[in-house]
Amino acid sequence: MRANNVCVASLAATVVIAIVLLLAGSPIVTANDEPSATTTEVKIDNFSFGPQTITVPVGATVTWTNRDDIPHTSVSTDGVFKSKVMDTDEKFSYTFSKVGTYPYYCTIHPKMTGQVVVK
Repeated sequence: MRANNVCVASLAATVVIAIVLLLAGSPIVTANDEPSATTTEVKIDNFSFGPQTITVPVGATVTWTNRDDIPHTSVSTDGVFKSKVMDTDEKFSYTFSKVGTYPYYCTIHPKMTGQVVVK
């Protein structure tokens, strides 16, 4: 019986604290209030990646969009990610889960290069 009384008292204390915080104007943070993952776009246009170097946090998703009139790819030099051949307005996304520098290039036009820096 004592264990049940302790649980009820603990729950009641939690409810009282939540009401006091609400009345005081303090926000109550829930899991749904957590910031969402970052998404960054790289545009492929005029035979270049723009921006050529981007810096993103761990967990960020980078999306490459081909705005050129000819096909391109986005392939990391160390095999971490590899897009299919993208025609005009097609996209490729990759989410970076580890800190590091990720150089990439277009396999069709190898002089097109860029890098993603993940911090």
